[in-house]
Amino acid sequence: MTKSSRGAGVYLRFLQLSEAIRGLPSLPPLDPLEERILVWIARAGQEEERLSVRDMIAKAEFGAPATIHSRLKSMRTKGWIHLADTDDSRRKQIELTQEAIAHFAQLSKLMVKATKS
Repeated sequence: MTKSSRGAGVYLRFLQLSEAIRGLPSLPPLDPLEERILVWIARAGQEEERLSVRDMIAKAEFGAPATIHSRLKSMRTKGWIHLADTDDSRRKQIELTQEAIAHFAQLSKLMVKATKS
């Protein structure tokens, strides 16, 4: 087995394992754009950057401001993110919920499991 085929196998096992947890009752599924936004929010949190709704709306790669705003609202309703107050009452900081953090922790465990299989 070549290195590249082993790497592909690990990734494919990870995808298979991650699909299994998507069916578990936890948080409602996200659409592809919401998933991209979630990853962006998670990265910002990991780097300890403050990310506001205004910051997200300024990201043209996620679409029009109205689209981004509706996706953030949907993600709040689904329980993936919450908006925290800042010093400026007009600005809301976007943060992952504890359930979303638990989801990423579960994916991390699956990634490790896929490499050991």
